[in-house]
Amino acid sequence: MISYAITDPTTLDLLNIEPDIKRFSDKKASMIVYRDKENEMCTYDAQKFMDEARKYDFEKVLLHTDIALAKKLEVDGVHLTSKQFNQIEEAKNEGLFVVISTHSIKEAKKAEMLGADMVTYSPIFETPDKGEPVGLHMLSELILAVDIPVIALGGIITDKQVESCKMSGASGFASIRYFA
Repeated sequence: MISYAITDPTTLDLLNIEPDIKRFSDKKASMIVYRDKENEMCTYDAQKFMDEARKYDFEKVLLHTDIALAKKLEVDGVHLTSKQFNQIEEAKNEGLFVVISTHSIKEAKKAEMLGADMVTYSPIFETPDKGEPVGLHMLSELILAVDIPVIALGGIITDKQVESCKMSGASGFASIRYFA
């Protein structure tokens, strides 16, 4: 099962990043993404993050939203938002692995048709400021509707929730707080 660590400024100390990246590795994250929605000039911080993450055995190291920077930093891929469907083809043409956030079966099917390698589907469980959770039943329905890996996202903070996502057929789970 894929375990996908999503970072944000609250989970990283960029002045001393090594212990944070080690923590994600120790908690068995198989993929990790550098995400900083607040910092428009995150190139330097992203480079520091990528340099440190490459020292560990993550299957994929991704950058959030920025295709050009992902290519420049030679990361494995990008995690696009649900407002970036029109950028899937560009990312694929750059040779990047593409994960895109989805919130409906329609979006997941569109992502698959456009060539995304994987989708996240959220929010599965209650999580701050993310709206009404879709739940495990809808997760199972979406998994049956597409042929690409589906990663459960949203409110996943316990091993029991991870196991319930696995039992629903998810290829993996993604979380900020589970790995924090």
